[in-house]
Amino acid sequence: MTRTGAKKQSVPEAIWPGLEAGVPKPVMPYSPAIKAAGWVFIAGQLASDFKTGLAPEIKQANPDSKEQLALEAAYVLGNLDDTISATGCDMNKDMVRIWEWFVADHPTASEMEQGNNWAGITIEPYLRVRRNLLRHCPPASSLGVSELMWRDTNLEVDMICFDDEFESIKVGVPAGMELAPGSHAPALRRGDWVFLAAESPVDWIGENLSPAHMGEPGTLAKHTRVRPFHWFESPIEQQTEYVLDKLARIAKEAGTSLENAVKAEVYIGHPRDFAGMDHVWKNYFPENPPARVVIPNMGMGAKGSRVEIALTLLVDDAKSCKQTIETSEAPEQPGHEPQAVQVGNLLFFSTQMAFDSSGKLAEGMIRHQNAPWYGSPGQAQMRYMMKNINAICEAAGTSVDNIVRRACFHSDLQWFAESIQEWAKYFPGDKPASTTIGLQGPFVVAGANTLLDLIAFVPDK
Repeated sequence: MTRTGAKKQSVPEAIWPGLEAGVPKPVMPYSPAIKAAGWVFIAGQLASDFKTGLAPEIKQANPDSKEQLALEAAYVLGNLDDTISATGCDMNKDMVRIWEWFVADHPTASEMEQGNNWAGITIEPYLRVRRNLLRHCPPASSLGVSELMWRDTNLEVDMICFDDEFESIKVGVPAGMELAPGSHAPALRRGDWVFLAAESPVDWIGENLSPAHMGEPGTLAKHTRVRPFHWFESPIEQQTEYVLDKLARIAKEAGTSLENAVKAEVYIGHPRDFAGMDHVWKNYFPENPPARVVIPNMGMGAKGSRVEIALTLLVDDAKSCKQTIETSEAPEQPGHEPQAVQVGNLLFFSTQMAFDSSGKLAEGMIRHQNAPWYGSPGQAQMRYMMKNINAICEAAGTSVDNIVRRACFHSDLQWFAESIQEWAKYFPGDKPASTTIGLQGPFVVAGANTLLDLIAFVPDK
């Protein structure tokens, strides 16, 4: 048996659970699940029947007798369980990563301007349902967002599973570190791979949230807190350092290290936090940095938190190895990350937006100020990105029609229709598994209306 344990495939395979499974058929151009290279990518599910908006069984419920978030959680996780079963996987045994997106009224634009990214909601109703369905929740990211694709829905969840010969190994936290409430695993190992949950600069030390050595549990670690009377400190840099130190300790517990990071997801509040985060990033990843997607305008679960980071890594003794992919046919990335990183049959992209090599919005990507009713910026930006994405794919020996997972973030969902119509043109066959999230812009690249997080399949040569 090989170390990778992946089942060989010549092309990605779309999985449709079918109406008989009770899972609503998507009306947008995406597949509910895609199998590729031993990975199974599950598209985002929300509590809609894709006909009436919020599913009738949720809308008709007595709002005083049951919490809507709990009802949505049962609907969404139940459909995901059915979808995963249709792929031949088991949600409790084969899921290695989960993303949870919650609609929240906060932070507002003005709050993010002030560095306050707290979502201001409770997700406990969701967690109660999740605990009943998932005996062992894998590493998770849980973020607040402004809007989802179907009106009145408050929750979207997407996942990655593995279809291989290995079993998942849950990794505990290092000595002196506590889990956050919610009980997802801080790390999970599967074959050559390690997945780390999104970590924040929050301290959870202390039994039952009693006082701890670095302050109150569930609050920022002392040395990362904002002290407004000092002009020689950078909160985003201090918080990024603290989070990366936490991740390094957890990675070591899982048999790996930060230098083996393949892909990073970085969630920040305001776009101006990008520069400070990137400055610290260069110190922790001076050479061969991982592919990295940075998503701003995120609501976070603790007051004062300005950054959360999740990592996908290889173990120290992995049979696979990572390879940086760069091409002059696509723009340079705006920060300290490569265009993409390849491991075996998978290609992990860094942030894709309509930027040029200077880090600014490319020419022709917005309407002219004196012709505000002319042009289709959503379509133009997607077309520009797909040209660059195809160049990166070709440098790795693949093509855009082999993209298997897409997470798409819009600065405003008004751009979705134009964008998705252009996107669909590149996939004459099976469409990638996809999740679409509405944020309140701007992005790090001013004027960009769409941000893509992508994984592609690379056929054997």
